[in-house]
Amino acid sequence: MPDTAPRVSVVIPNYNYEKTLGKCLESVFAQTMRPYEVIVSDDASTDGSCEVAARFPCRVVRAPHNRGVSAARNAGVAASTGDVLFFVDSDAALAPDAIENAVRLLEENERYGCVHGIFAPEPLIDDGPVEWYRTLHTYYGRIRGIGPTVTAHFVAAAMPRHVFEEIGPFDENLRDMEDIEYSDRLSEKYEILLTDQVVMYHDEADRLLPLLREQYRRAQLLVPFAAAHRSRPGTLWLNSRTGVMAAAFTMATLPAPLLSRRLVALPLAGLAVFSAADPKLSRFVLKQRGAGFLGYFTAIHFVVNASIVAGAGVGALRSFANRGFGRPSARTDSKRTDPA
Repeated sequence: MPDTAPRVSVVIPNYNYEKTLGKCLESVFAQTMRPYEVIVSDDASTDGSCEVAARFPCRVVRAPHNRGVSAARNAGVAASTGDVLFFVDSDAALAPDAIENAVRLLEENERYGCVHGIFAPEPLIDDGPVEWYRTLHTYYGRIRGIGPTVTAHFVAAAMPRHVFEEIGPFDENLRDMEDIEYSDRLSEKYEILLTDQVVMYHDEADRLLPLLREQYRRAQLLVPFAAAHRSRPGTLWLNSRTGVMAAAFTMATLPAPLLSRRLVALPLAGLAVFSAADPKLSRFVLKQRGAGFLGYFTAIHFVVNASIVAGAGVGALRSFANRGFGRPSARTDSKRTDPA
């Protein structure tokens, strides 16, 4: 790397990702632009993650107890010294030119506070149809949002250190949607770019129930916290709003046939609208995996959207009962870069 190139600090938050951390680190050390330093910020893992990290020339920062991904990222930044911070999750592996492309894009436009990338259309580890559902859905959601945005996702993202120091650390009270809260602060002062020149392979959920639990949990923050961000122009959306509303209508009308058999038309109509809500997504899945998988994909997609609707409803009730539920913590020093 030329002497004039910025020093890149790769920060990898980790909690019990022994399965994928080795692939992540292999990809980091195979970059066309070699990082200045690599820091694995381990959030009190109980598996063999630290033993995996010990096989690579990286620094491991270990937390005494689990505090969440925000605290892990903050601790990694506090231990780093590079000019550019490159965040990559421990369940993702980078394409070989990911860091080089991200740094080049940052240098081309000083207004960029963050450059982040897309998911590849293939999983990091093929663990079956649920993982393929999630991989294709996530890839499609990102690829259609390429360009300037107000949303930053830190699965694979680069930002200048001075920007991080100005905006402040990740909110350690948030274990879900912490990137949305950070995006709101960041986009007030800087531009954010989603690019297909930074690509990662991601290990998605491969079982349905854990996926549904994750969607349900995260959706509880939609009403008290994330709804305002989602309504902004340029926001990244994974799910069609029409599809979410159709899923909500279907769920609400499921008991209707108990009153009259004729009312079965209501949930069936909701399912029909849901199936047709995102025709471009359907065509993409059909092209990638065929008609049989499209039927499976649509069924799983409905169940996922139903869990989002249920979570949002519960979150709204919790927010009504507790006005502080799901809201980011107040900040007195936005320039603090070390975790409290």
